[in-house]
Amino acid sequence: MSIQSYRDLRVWQEAMTLAELVYVLTKQFPKDELFGLTSQMRRASVSVPANIAEGYGRESTGAYVQFLRVSQGSLKELETHALLANRVGILSEQDTIGLLSLAESTGKMLRALIRSLEK
Repeated sequence: MSIQSYRDLRVWQEAMTLAELVYVLTKQFPKDELFGLTSQMRRASVSVPANIAEGYGRESTGAYVQFLRVSQGSLKELETHALLANRVGILSEQDTIGLLSLAESTGKMLRALIRSLEK
């Protein structure tokens, strides 16, 4: 399969699935977290596929890699928010494990893409 668009990238597709999961999970958060962890987790999760897409649209490989690194940072931010949500009791252990697992696999794909572009 040839890559015609960022939408064809498996890493972008997985990042979109991750963002979708975050929206589903944060719907159950308390209303008083709307401007706290709910907002932070959603923003970080959306940043991952958005930066993959934005970097893809750049004219240079260096810029693309930089945007992929921003995606990696957003992924780590999301993981931290998920761990905190679990610690304060608003995200279950099972949901936290599922979210972290998907984040980890997305991160591995990001690292592989960065390595391939840096060659």
